[in-house]
Amino acid sequence: MFDDGYNPAKTKAGVKELQEGTGIFAWVGGVGTSPGLAVKDYLMEKKVPWISPSAGSMHWVSPPEKYLFSVYPLYFYEAKILVKYAVETLGKKRIAIAYLNDEYGKSGLEGMVEELKARGLEPVAQVPVEAKDEDLKPHVMELKKSEADTVLLWTTVGHSVRIVGTAKAMGFAPQFMGSSTTSDFVFMNYISKGLWEGVICSTFGQVTTSDEPEIVKYKKEIFDKYAAKEERFGQFYTSGILYAEPLIEGLNRAGQGLTREKFVAAMESIQGFQGVGPVINFKPYNKDEVYCRQGSQTSFLIQALADGKTKILTDWIKME
Repeated sequence: MFDDGYNPAKTKAGVKELQEGTGIFAWVGGVGTSPGLAVKDYLMEKKVPWISPSAGSMHWVSPPEKYLFSVYPLYFYEAKILVKYAVETLGKKRIAIAYLNDEYGKSGLEGMVEELKARGLEPVAQVPVEAKDEDLKPHVMELKKSEADTVLLWTTVGHSVRIVGTAKAMGFAPQFMGSSTTSDFVFMNYISKGLWEGVICSTFGQVTTSDEPEIVKYKKEIFDKYAAKEERFGQFYTSGILYAEPLIEGLNRAGQGLTREKFVAAMESIQGFQGVGPVINFKPYNKDEVYCRQGSQTSFLIQALADGKTKILTDWIKME
């Protein structure tokens, strides 16, 4: 494991060092679309199975890759689900978006625009945010001028908190909605000093404050026993478990005499598997079938309450 600081150059150097030095049988996780794209071709060339990139990018599945298995729901569809809820359930009509000007942000933008178009609506504002931007007053001013009643945040955790905080200071109070990137409400409440209350997010992992059997099991048998003192049992922590669960299932199915090809065949046989995340289904590799490597197609919506608590708004929603 290594920290690339969300820097694609460091991702590429680190993965290459691990592969050519220690050696990699399979790669699990890897945070971010841009960092992931920096190593995707390299891993596929080396035939290293990559399980669960920690980003919901269409680049993982279109075109499909034999050695890449995606678990993270697609950002494109997360945005569509949020827009659908805003319009149908909340009765919102003036929807805007602040998006990171990279593949991650643009995926959310595209999903939002498509869902609004299907409903005869258009975004009232589309505000790009650069990774280096720190002063977000101009961005929030543009959102406020649009008179948006809902703002989707397809930005980093830090940018999202700054936007909500700046909006509060400006007396601008739309319904904020975020991707799964900002769905760890205990963490978001802490760094926003309570301002995250009321934000609605898409997510795909069981709420860590729940009493679901899997959550209780991992808390007692893994976190309490092995986690470092500074760690916190939150959505981001259990995301790592969620990404690794299909890998373990694949290894168990592959059995003795393990090879990469045998492991890939075992991964392709996974159907109806569910741990602390969505139901996972993979199919045999077919270069003409985009979703043969997209394991999950469901998310659900949650809303932040005071003190980082969570209100579950919907059941699992299938991405159409």
